[in-house]
Amino acid sequence: MIVRMIAKPTSPSLLGTTQDELLAMFAEWGETAYRAKQVVEWVYRRRVTSFDEMTNLSLDLRTRLAEQFSLRTTTVSSVTGSHDTTRKYLLRLHDGRFVETVLIPASPALYGDRADRRTLCVSSQVGCAYDCKFCASGLAGFTRNLTVAEIIEQVVQVEAHCGERVDNIVFMGMGEPLANYSNLSKALEILNAHWGIGIGARHMTVSTSGLAPQIKKLAELPLQIRLAISLHGATDDVRDKIMPVNRKYPLVELFEALDHWTSLRKQRITFEYILIEGVNDGLDQARVLASRAHRLDALVNLIPYNTVDGLEWKRPSESLQDAFKDVLVKAGVMTTLRREKGHDIAAACGQLRLKQETELGIIESAIPGKRITIGV
Repeated sequence: MIVRMIAKPTSPSLLGTTQDELLAMFAEWGETAYRAKQVVEWVYRRRVTSFDEMTNLSLDLRTRLAEQFSLRTTTVSSVTGSHDTTRKYLLRLHDGRFVETVLIPASPALYGDRADRRTLCVSSQVGCAYDCKFCASGLAGFTRNLTVAEIIEQVVQVEAHCGERVDNIVFMGMGEPLANYSNLSKALEILNAHWGIGIGARHMTVSTSGLAPQIKKLAELPLQIRLAISLHGATDDVRDKIMPVNRKYPLVELFEALDHWTSLRKQRITFEYILIEGVNDGLDQARVLASRAHRLDALVNLIPYNTVDGLEWKRPSESLQDAFKDVLVKAGVMTTLRREKGHDIAAACGQLRLKQETELGIIESAIPGKRITIGV
């Protein structure tokens, strides 16, 4: 006889639990460490979705686990496909709210025979409180932080849907990752751990708009993760206009934190820089940016502005984009100009936003970029 053991939706998820936490809990229960490690294997390696599937555990133990924990707290509500095979996933959370995560294929032009690599752009919050003026994610305001499990489940749900392994993680989705530091740091541990998801630390990048104290704290984390700074302005006057966070942590404080980071780590910092017509695309900004990047030996990733409904910003012409890049390259700064993936499905940089229509639920069509509405 099979007993269907389904935990309450609000039960804490085992996907947000570390091996050490399970070992301690099982010791309190009078269970062996071996049993705890079996559970870890079921949860992270075999990715079971029901406690019934943990067949090498006793019925009593499975029942006890099911009474206190869940195995999934999110569901995939929609998948929107792009012509370039970028996929945007809409995940419904246990409280009825939604977040987006984007699966991005590698470019054959850049990766050659490694072009089968997949990067997942992960969200850390429902909405965002930092109100960057060019970004869609903050338009609806901030609702709450994602739990550790909700961060991890973005990887698990996407891999289950696409049937392929995610190779790289970038925390560049909805929200400010460092404003959810405690959950972020624990998620990074689980994503990296050999008993967990098993993604190399150097294949994970945390992006921040410039929370200087948390950057220093992240630098102390014993994982060789990478750091990206959403800079978008080389001077305080420009950042003040488009990034309110700069008023709290101006560039002098931000770069003090980055100096601390580089004193402890070998990985290069990346400066993300969205080019916005008439705002930050002047060659004077390019020259200051080149100086700042050169001092830290940082990479610069230039991103032409992606259209967002309700915002009036525009991207500069391609000739101006190229001229801006040339200033950096001539100064000896390693620079990429990323003409976006996923723009056609509002999954490109700065476009992630929850529209009212998504609450109806959408499923993937056989035709990339097309959607079919269903009830949720």
